[in-house]
This record gives sequence, structure tokens and C-alpha cells, in this order.
Amino acid sequence: MNHGTRNAAGRDFPVQEVARLAGITSRTLRHYDAVGLLPPSRIGGNGYRYYDQHALIRLQRILLLRELGLGLAEIAGVLERQGNTTDALRTHLAWLEQEKDRLARQIASVTRTITALEKGQDIMAENTFDGFDHTQYKDEVEQKWGREAYARSDEWWKNMDDGERSRWKAETEELGRAWTEAAAQGTDPTSAAAQGLAARHVDWLKSVAGAPTGPDQLSGYVRSLAGMYVADPRFAANYGGAEGAEFVRDALLVYVEGGMAD
Repeated sequence: MNHGTRNAAGRDFPVQEVARLAGITSRTLRHYDAVGLLPPSRIGGNGYRYYDQHALIRLQRILLLRELGLGLAEIAGVLERQGNTTDALRTHLAWLEQEKDRLARQIASVTRTITALEKGQDIMAENTFDGFDHTQYKDEVEQKWGREAYARSDEWWKNMDDGERSRWKAETEELGRAWTEAAAQGTDPTSAAAQGLAARHVDWLKSVAGAPTGPDQLSGYVRSLAGMYVADPRFAANYGGAEGAEFVRDALLVYVEGGMAD
């Protein structure tokens, strides 16, 4: 059958065109095929690879999951567990909408600052840091781990330059999205994928100056945070809600109990 003669909705796309549309290389597509992640829909008599609509949608999902920081093996597991493509895309869309809202708030905040500076006006302090607040858990930190712990982490944050803050925020958001995506797909907290996320999470916690992550503190710290993620809706929101937070908690507890975080 010559798929190339069908209408646009049903046509097959050659590998070069798919690579161009997706912003990746033909070599990447060949690699995805080699590891069993995205085989071509058909191979023409000329040896060229062609991809139909189903393959393009699968590629879209692969690229979305890759942006969340998942490795190819993890992506394959997520795709295998997803029973309904539309539902899976709706879950991801919800997170993209949240990210769009957060970015819109930051854009508006920076725009207001620029306008005020250009007009020689005083900035509105209450609006300047919309979408940037790093102090929202100050009370919890001080209550559980002391004022010194918060003061050290706050100083660490303030001493960062803009690029360092941006990179750390991006890593934090990527980790949250990866947790949420894994939870939405029903990932087993004891699985290699979940435990890989738990390891990333603990490394992320260790990166914060002042956090109680010493050898004799880390296990208790992770256990305490795991409980807070479920108990406090503000934390749970970072992982897609209560169910996502419970998944994060369970995976972290398995990780700690296995001795891998010590």
C-alpha cells in the first residue's frame, strides 16, 4: 500500500521530515527504533523509514517524558503501563498548564518591574516576587529543624546568581513533574523507576545548604519530609495532589529503608 498518497491525516512521514518537525535528528529516531521505543510504521522499498499518525503521537509522548528527565528505559516503562493515550496526554497537559500559569506570573512580575523602572516609579514589593517565593515553608523548616537551618538555606539561596537560581528551579520543577508523571501512570514505589526518582530526590535535598542531610540526620530528614508531602496540601500540590504525594512518600520510604540513602 502506498501510504504517501493518502490524505494528510492518514499519510506516512519519512524519517527526515519527522526529525525536522520534532526538532531531533534522524540518528535519534534510529536509536529509538534500535532500543524498541519507537519502531517505524513501515520501511519502504527504498529502505526509508516512515511514521504514521500513531507513531507521531507516541513520539510526542516520548519527547514530553524526556523533558521531565526520564531516561529511555523509564519512558518505555511509562508507555507500557499507559492504557489510554488520550488520558495520558490529558495528565501531561494538566502539568503543562500549571507550568504555563507559573511562567505567566513570573513574566507579569518582571514586566511590572521593568515598567516601574522605565517610569521612575517605586516597585510594588508584594508583586515583585510573584511566582518566585522560596520562603513559603519557612515556618515548617524553623519548627522542625531550627532557625539556623532555615537561615543557612536562606543565605545559600540569596547568594546564588540568577543563572544558578534558574538552574536550581528548573531542576526542582523537572523533578516534581517526573514524580507526578510516574504517579499518574501507576508506577510501583518499589520499582527501579521510582527508586531512581527517589535517589534523584535525595541528591536534590542534599544540594540545599543548611538542610539536615548529614550521615546521622539524612534518614530522619527524608522520613519527616515524606510525611509532610502527604500531610500538607501545599507540598502535595507539587506532586499532583494527595495520590501523587503518597506515591512520593512511599518511594522515599522504600529508598531509605533499603539503606541506599545512608
